Amino acid sequence: MSPTVLPPSRCEICGARLPVGTPAGLCPFCVPEEDGADGATLRLLGDYELLEEIGRGGMGVVWRARQLTLQRFVAVKTLPGGDLASAEARARFRNEALVTARLKHPNLVTVHEVGDADGVPFLVMEIVDGRPMSEVIAGQPLAPRLAARWLQDVALAVQHAHENAVLHRDLKPSNILIETGEDGGRPRVMDFGLAKLAGVESSFTRTGSAVGSPAYMPPEQARYGEYTVRSDVYGLGAVLYTALTGRPPFQGESVATVLAQVDSDEPLAPRRLHASIPIDLETICLKCLERIHPAATNPPAPSRTT
Repeated sequence: MSPTVLPPSRCEICGARLPVGTPAGLCPFCVPEEDGADGATLRLLGDYELLEEIGRGGMGVVWRARQLTLQRFVAVKTLPGGDLASAEARARFRNEALVTARLKHPNLVTVHEVGDADGVPFLVMEIVDGRPMSEVIAGQPLAPRLAARWLQDVALAVQHAHENAVLHRDLKPSNILIETGEDGGRPRVMDFGLAKLAGVESSFTRTGSAVGSPAYMPPEQARYGEYTVRSDVYGLGAVLYTALTGRPPFQGESVATVLAQVDSDEPLAPRRLHASIPIDLETICLKCLERIHPAATNPPAPSRTT
């Protein structure tokens, strides 16, 4: 079936320019989840047919799509608001493509292309059959051996990013996709929307401006807005903690409560929550979560001699 081609128009909800063929006057982000493509009308975004929604979050909607010229299935991520999105949102969207273009690793989700069609920015990624680690955990701890194996694979992917001067800055279970397969599946790190190139300042990564998810944010990021390679190590420890215990290192009723805990408290030892966790694995987890002394991130100013 050929896609239905409609005149360009605006989304009835957010006002963004619509991709050609978008039904019901709604952009890909504003189409309700239950209103996925029914086969009668296909959404066309440049060279891609958007077939069905497979995920959504604050930074966009991810679609299972077919690339027309190459006749292959891919994942397409669209930016909320399209041409009306803020400059910061568009910069983060472009940044995700910029940093991931430097990376190629079996435990990373690969970005194939970045583009713009009818005012809608989009990213094209390989499509992976799996579920986010957050859904796999779902409040229940993983078997320690499986948790250790997955985190080893994730750590190797993060090491590859660091070797290419990329800091992820938002490591958490929902940003790790568990690919369906034997022996429990294979983790794939994704969502580099908050990533930055080490040593490169950008408009949305200023020192003193904290970004990321509070429950997985390292103390130096929560307090000073600073982020280093060591901060990604903290993120790995927080993910391992969640995999071993079924809950993040810190949790509370509000963002402010969680940030206050991150800034001043020590996480409860995992074995106090589940005594079956091997002590060596607990040691590794807590070592990753060690608080960096303020002097390590904010060295004193050099003394002046008179």
